[in-house]
Amino acid sequence: MTTKKTALAVPLAAALLAVAATATAAVPAAAHTPWDSAWGAAPQAPTHTDWFPNWSEEGFRDQSVRQVVRAGAEGSELRVRLTNAYGKTPLRLTGATVARSAGGAAVQAGSVRTLRFGGAGTATVPAGGTLASDPVALPVKAFEQLTVTLWFQGPTGPATFHNVAMGTSYRADGDHLRDTAGDAFAAPGNQSWSWYHLAGIDVRGGGPGGARRAVVTFGDSLTDGFGATPGADRRYPDALAERLAGQGRPRPVLNAGIGGNKVLNDSPCYGESALHRFRRDALGRPDTGTVIVLQGTNDIIQPDVPQDRCTAGPRATAQEIIAGHRQLIREAHQRGVRILGGTLPPYGGAPYWNPAAEAVRNEVNTWIRTSGSYDAVVDFDRAVADPEHPQELKAELAFADRLHLNDAGYRTMAEAVDLNSL
Repeated sequence: MTTKKTALAVPLAAALLAVAATATAAVPAAAHTPWDSAWGAAPQAPTHTDWFPNWSEEGFRDQSVRQVVRAGAEGSELRVRLTNAYGKTPLRLTGATVARSAGGAAVQAGSVRTLRFGGAGTATVPAGGTLASDPVALPVKAFEQLTVTLWFQGPTGPATFHNVAMGTSYRADGDHLRDTAGDAFAAPGNQSWSWYHLAGIDVRGGGPGGARRAVVTFGDSLTDGFGATPGADRRYPDALAERLAGQGRPRPVLNAGIGGNKVLNDSPCYGESALHRFRRDALGRPDTGTVIVLQGTNDIIQPDVPQDRCTAGPRATAQEIIAGHRQLIREAHQRGVRILGGTLPPYGGAPYWNPAAEAVRNEVNTWIRTSGSYDAVVDFDRAVADPEHPQELKAELAFADRLHLNDAGYRTMAEAVDLNSL
């Protein structure tokens, strides 16, 4: 939903082998023990974007890329999954580490672990493919920040990435896999608000209770969290995960939002359509139990913003958007996954609002609320709309563009989810 007009300036319960503070810690694990998703991001094809300039088109050569994410589940060991989903050639990784974040590009001394792939310190991710690291002994707490550093000695070519990370990633020339300080990453131009070649982090050995089925939040920039404080993990999926943990029923909440994404049409800047990426990004995880869909606003508004290679596309009717939602529901039910529908929040006050588009939004929302097609409904619209001006967001919840939300708005969205419906 991000546009150029947007102004923004991101059990293995048995004893583990004792490991030296900076030693490699690939640990054999029982083959029957399942992995739990702890973090993930939806991949996008390399592209130029004005709102968040990024490194995807140029890729990397003799550079270390350091990225910070928040784990949504606890475990005694982890693995890191890499993606080359949109790569045209194999991706050659010279080395990789994982560590606990110490803020910014710094990591905690004694927490650095080497990532290995089939026992090797180097790896090749096939074009169009993914690759998971070997298990690593690094105990993880829920909501703990982890730092993954990837070193690419040779040229990578254009990089599969995720644009709207709402957190800072870093790069530096040369091999800085084991640096604990962030000094090498501090030069101007070495920071980005996107993630690169990083698909997910999984954990296992999380203690009693066994695996918990993940909740996947699927949508556009309102799920991605555009407008939230960068680096603070205040998107609505983050707040939902915290609510679940606070109620004593923790579950991983995975963010499969892509800013600007549409239900019906692909975009070079905003990713493949919901119809094309739903199986991969929402249903492609073995532990997905529930999906929350919040999508359709961009199908409505993008024809009304200045047209360029990012926003170009046919105007969608309410019935076309509804048909797209019905297809997502069918696919989820075929996989035995519970699926919830989120109503589309208002955006009155944004420069591209108009009565005809508002009528389409209201028609889609009425269908979501009343058709009974979804297993349950999350009424985001009524939670964040101004009661006196329902076509607009409440002023105290709105980001400056009147389309996205601020930290309080995303927290209100999370509070609108009935936890019993998950």
